[in-house]
Formats: sequence, C-alpha cells, structure tokens
Amino acid sequence: MKTSILRFGSLLALALMLLAAPAASRAQISLSIHIGPPALAVYVQPPLPEPGYIWTPGYWAYGPEGYFWVPGTWVRPPEVGLLWTPGYWGWSDGLYVWHGGYWGHHIGFYGGVNYGYGYGGVGFAGGEWRGGAFFYNRSVVNVTGVHVTNVYERTVVVNKTVTNVSYSGGPGGIKAQPTAEEEAAAREPHREATPEQTQHEHTASTDRRQLASVNHGKPAVAASPKPGVMSGKGVVGAKEAGPSRAPEKAEAKHPPSETKQARGTGHPATTKKPAAGEPMAGGKHTAAQTSPRPQGQPKPQAQPKPQAQPKPASKPKPANKPKAATQPERKQTR
Repeated sequence: MKTSILRFGSLLALALMLLAAPAASRAQISLSIHIGPPALAVYVQPPLPEPGYIWTPGYWAYGPEGYFWVPGTWVRPPEVGLLWTPGYWGWSDGLYVWHGGYWGHHIGFYGGVNYGYGYGGVGFAGGEWRGGAFFYNRSVVNVTGVHVTNVYERTVVVNKTVTNVSYSGGPGGIKAQPTAEEEAAAREPHREATPEQTQHEHTASTDRRQLASVNHGKPAVAASPKPGVMSGKGVVGAKEAGPSRAPEKAEAKHPPSETKQARGTGHPATTKKPAAGEPMAGGKHTAAQTSPRPQGQPKPQAQPKPQAQPKPASKPKPANKPKAATQPERKQTR
C-alpha cells in the first residue's frame, strides 16, 4: 500500500511538471523508475498502410499501474525529411530513466536497443529520404499491403548477438555508447512526438490488456497499422513474450558476490577444499575444520626413522672387540 502511494505521488508530481512545462521542453523531462522494464515483445510488423508513413517501434512505457506496452505503429512524420529516433530506458545511479524519442534529420542514440524492423540498435535501415519522397527498404520493412513504387532492396547484416533486452546499461542491460554521428544528431534541432503519437500512448495506457502485470510480456496488441488503432484489420498481437529480464539480472549479480566472499575472507575458500571431509566437521565451522589437520596427519609423528636409527647409538665395533679379549690366552700358552 505504501509503495502504491509513493508511486502515485511521484507520477502525480511528474504530471504536474509536464503540464507546467512548455511544449518545447517536455521532451527533456525523463521518468525514473526503480524496477526495470520487461523484455521487448516479439511480433510481426503490420504492412504499410499507405505511402509516406514511417515505422515507429513498440516500447514499454510506465503508468500508475506499472509498465504497459505501446504498440509499434506506422506514423506520418511532422514534415518532409525527418526521421524518428526511438525512446529508450537507460540505467543511471540505480534508476531506470526514460529518454523520450524525437524527430530529426538524422537518427540519434537510442541505447543500442534492437527494436527490429530497421532499428537494429544503431541508425535506421528501413528506409531513407530521397528528395521529397520517402523510399522503403523492402528487405527490412513490410510494404506488401499497398502499392508503392518508392522501394529499394538493401540487405542488413547485424554483426552482434540479437537480444530482446529493452534497456541500456545497468545489470543485464545493453552495453552501448553513442557514436560521434549520434552525438552530433543529438545537438541538432528536434521535433517532439506528434499529437497522434502522444494519443497513441495514452490509448495504450487505458487498455488493461497492455499492462505487463496482465499480459506477462505478451501484449494483446503488439503493433497496429496506424496510431490509436487497437482493434480490427492490421492489428497484430505478440507472438511470444520476450525472455524474462530477472534471470539476466540474477546472473549478473551472483558471480561477483561469490567472488567477493571468497576474496574477503579466507575461510570460504579453504573450506571448499576439504569438502569430502566436511561430514566430520558438522556445524562447528572453523574449529572443526582446522583441528583435523594436525590430528589427522600421523605421518610426521609416526616416522620411526629418527628413533630407529641404531647406527650412531649402537656402534658395537669398539665395545665388542674380541681380539683384545683373547690376548691372555697367548700368554698362557707361552
């Protein structure tokens, strides 16, 4: 109950900040959460609804009831020549911080998160602007739903392990740093999410099927053909839930803690060696573990060599000289 009140209070304060802030600065405000987002949902991209739309990937947002999935969707850009840089969750000082997406002339840094369908962690391979028209890479995005002539084919090879991790940095997170081009893109003028995108996220927040606590990482609506569309033709559900992030976090934490215990005290490291003899020790820990060593080593005490060395102590040669004892017999014979 106390956690829910604190969560609601922080979200209420954030909402007041957003309302009070001017529109141009809202994209600079980030949300910080103690609990990391689930893995990205696995889904099939719906086809392009009509020429001129650009794909924006799905992501986990956070609301009063926890994380909820915002479906990936096709969006018309606010002006010609702009590309979408997705938002991402990053790790900072023990918190998961949301960095909002934006429109710009170049793709910026989005945490190295592999959102798929052109957003492989760096840049965008799903299409490009040529003059005043957007051309689609049909080897990456789905353009089968409409007649479009502005297409090309360019195979994209991802030279890294593909994962569904949805956050950058921290335990189990993606290790990525912005490139020089991404840093330059971050300094360029940006446009915030369009009103259709904002409404799209709000619509997803009101649908309980999108809550991670309800769908367990497999949202009912993983992607949609246009913003705000949550049912009907073109709506796609998640094929499967992404791998749970909890084991990744546990694997990242346990080995370091074990090595610290072994290095910090000598006992855990030494007690592992006589594991076969631990039944003798019982629950007496160090006293029972260290005492058997001097008592159970009879070899140095039972070495009879220093006691049974008769050579120096029993030298019979000077005491048993028979030749000197038989000399009187010679005198008698004379």
